[in-house]
Amino acid sequence: IPTFGGMYQGNFDLEKAISLHPDVILMNLWSKTAIDDGGFEQKLTAAGIPLIYIDFGNLPMKNTGPSMRILGRLTGHEDRAEEFIEFRADHIRNITGRLQKARLEMPDVFIDRFAGGVECCKSFGDANFGKMVSMAGGRNIAAGIIPGTFGAVNPEQIIASNPNQYVGTSTEDPPSKWISRIKVGPGVDVAQSRRNLIELMNKRPGFSALEATRNGHVHVLWHQFYDSPYNFIAIEQMAKWFHPDLFADIAPEATFRELYQRFLPIGYHPGYFISI
Repeated sequence: IPTFGGMYQGNFDLEKAISLHPDVILMNLWSKTAIDDGGFEQKLTAAGIPLIYIDFGNLPMKNTGPSMRILGRLTGHEDRAEEFIEFRADHIRNITGRLQKARLEMPDVFIDRFAGGVECCKSFGDANFGKMVSMAGGRNIAAGIIPGTFGAVNPEQIIASNPNQYVGTSTEDPPSKWISRIKVGPGVDVAQSRRNLIELMNKRPGFSALEATRNGHVHVLWHQFYDSPYNFIAIEQMAKWFHPDLFADIAPEATFRELYQRFLPIGYHPGYFISI
């Protein structure tokens, strides 16, 4: 598979990309500033190659549907795209509609971006995973601290806020130099991941005394939900964690399995969520 570098790494090889003679180039909306600064769009236009942006991470609740429609039009599968959009919307409406009617007390939630990392503690403001927390019926404690999408929260602030729920994120292959390598993703060893999560909560100063830890409300989910059309699965799972009685009949694992069966050419493998 030919490679041509990336915008985030600053080594995007425009000439190599053009040499592949693509009909179109798709870019993440987060790349737009770098593309504008580098004058790449004008160069692609001169080469007769259209540039199209899609977005599942910057404003996922607003742009996931339009991005899927773009992909449907590009591939000639508009009906398939609409089917997925409606599937996603139905599941989101089920969560938000119930919460609106129930008017339950919202638990305080800390989202730990890349749980187990050496640096503590990265999180999300009132966007992306932070927005998903509120849609799932939680109160993101970093919403008033982090002005943008990503940022850091002082560990002492987390301990002082004493969240009712801890939700970390991680991947199938976190870096080896982490405090605890909590693997989350398709096909991981869930039992080992739970052991590593327990290890993390014991190693992070003060985390073992958090209300979330003492009450067993400690969870980790797949980090890539943050930049994926599957983001509604994370909302469904967090809603079940935050309000288990209200969503006793909800099965996020079954929802994700159905998504794979209906829309993907590969089989489903569990491992996207763990709790202790």
